Amino acid sequence: MTALSSACPSGLSPPAGPTPAHDPSAFVTQKNGVKSLDLLVKGASCGGCLSKIEAAVTKLSGVSQARLNLSTGRLRVEWSGSLKPRAIVETVARLGYGVTAFDPGEADVQGARNERSLMTSLVVAGVGTAAIMFMSEPLWFGSDLPVEIRDILRWLSAAVALPVVFVAGQPFFTSAIASIHARRLNMDVPVSLAVVLALVLSFHETITGGQHAFFDASVMLLFFLLIGRVLDARLRRRAYAAANQLASLQAATSTRIACDGRAEAIRAVDIRPRDTLLIAAGERLPVDAEVVSGASDADLRLVTGEVEPVATRLGQVLHAGAVNLSAPLHVRAIAAANDSLMADIARLLEAGEQKKSTYRRLADKAAEFYIPQVHLTAALGFAVWLAFGATAAQAAFVAVTVLIITCPCALALAAPLVQVVAAGRLFREGVYLSSGDALERLAVVDYVILDKTGTLTLGDPVPAALSQEARDYLPLAAALARASRHPFSRAIAKLAGPGPVATGVREVAGKGVIGTIDGRTARLGSASFVDAKPGMASELWFAFEGEQPVTFQFEDVLRPDAAETVATLRAMGLEVELLSGDRPERVGNAAAAAGIQA
Repeated sequence: MTALSSACPSGLSPPAGPTPAHDPSAFVTQKNGVKSLDLLVKGASCGGCLSKIEAAVTKLSGVSQARLNLSTGRLRVEWSGSLKPRAIVETVARLGYGVTAFDPGEADVQGARNERSLMTSLVVAGVGTAAIMFMSEPLWFGSDLPVEIRDILRWLSAAVALPVVFVAGQPFFTSAIASIHARRLNMDVPVSLAVVLALVLSFHETITGGQHAFFDASVMLLFFLLIGRVLDARLRRRAYAAANQLASLQAATSTRIACDGRAEAIRAVDIRPRDTLLIAAGERLPVDAEVVSGASDADLRLVTGEVEPVATRLGQVLHAGAVNLSAPLHVRAIAAANDSLMADIARLLEAGEQKKSTYRRLADKAAEFYIPQVHLTAALGFAVWLAFGATAAQAAFVAVTVLIITCPCALALAAPLVQVVAAGRLFREGVYLSSGDALERLAVVDYVILDKTGTLTLGDPVPAALSQEARDYLPLAAALARASRHPFSRAIAKLAGPGPVATGVREVAGKGVIGTIDGRTARLGSASFVDAKPGMASELWFAFEGEQPVTFQFEDVLRPDAAETVATLRAMGLEVELLSGDRPERVGNAAAAAGIQA
């Protein structure tokens, strides 16, 4: 093992203290001359919010892109030039939204808090709806109901409706007030107007002894809209959780070798380029780094998809999420956690969710046009009915009816919600969307190229058909395999089932494990480790002292539905091809088994 320099790797002293969260410039990153900033926007809940925030920020000097993800609340802004980050924050704040530096943990907490708040409002609205419907039934069907009883039931309904609307309507009222304050209209404005006007008119009818009162309509409208809001929030959080799985594949903490040679625990987010890290066997890399000392095996399947570990070498770059299998490694960080390959993939996934497809652009444009038209139509309805002799109350009921039945939430929420949920489901199946219109373009695809490992196959090695000799030695090999993290060793241990572990087991980095069984030395590892001639297949060798080594061969099993899926694609008229960097004979066997022509 090469000696580590006692000098600080970066030549820089550690920061004196935490970066102040209120200074947005501290969170700006720069790559290829383009600056970027991630902000957490609070209070944005619909397509109208998204459009006006993106439009306002894009108008700032030098901004090339402003993209808001309603699922996470993350606003990503990219620009070049002398624009101050504080100007971006102030622009969003002037629109009536809360804004801070983006923190995934805070975004998750904010999402959970928002969902709980919506659920509370939904429960209140549901209880209120049930109570008012119970009291309204005699009013609907009791045509000969005495006036005194009618008035009592109306006042009881009013006593229930007023606090219910005040509590359950908060998500809509807060958003609408902020929108009006910013001199822009969002979808919560017509909803709030409809609820408040219906409530006011119902009080007017109750006080004046009018024919109709619609306390139930105010509460029921909120109830049904809140059902949609809660479902929307849950689906978005579920989709966000899918993207968040990438973060769980990176280590949250690591061990840094300090300038004086001491090992100290450090959060992944605090790791800087050129920091030297100690990665113990079994640990994941928190950032992209290069090997500076040590020899081990690394599981790179998260990046390459290949199940076979690779032996590390000095100077080799290992990406965040790779697992160190055999022995401790010293690595030097080459990027911060936010600039790692995993972070880039997460941003790619989020961009794929949020980048506007053709249908989303059409829906957003329609919503921008639709909301003013709703208010205009309601106002015209009121004026026309008033002009033709209707009372103010009758004309107001017409306006309220227009506002209620033309609620535009579905128009602007349906398209983005479908895209976000679909992207989240695809991610859980191992499919990444790099473009918002990828789903739409699937309709015109005529050529399908499949990867082998993890796509056509399950991606986990299993022992192939064992020879009788291998079966005889399986219990002994498993005694060593149970002490190893190597995927092939785990496969052997799983096949053999529970059992004892060899004594004095130690791992030889890049070669295998050695231990003692019944007083005799046993080895499990590569062909060279047991002095055997390597074969072409994926294999693991076992040697027992005084006996000839035996081999265990492994295969990556085809998915049960692979052949059926390929046949379905071909029946649709699509050309299907297999593309892989694996050995030709393995690729050919997998293609033949799946029904893909060579």
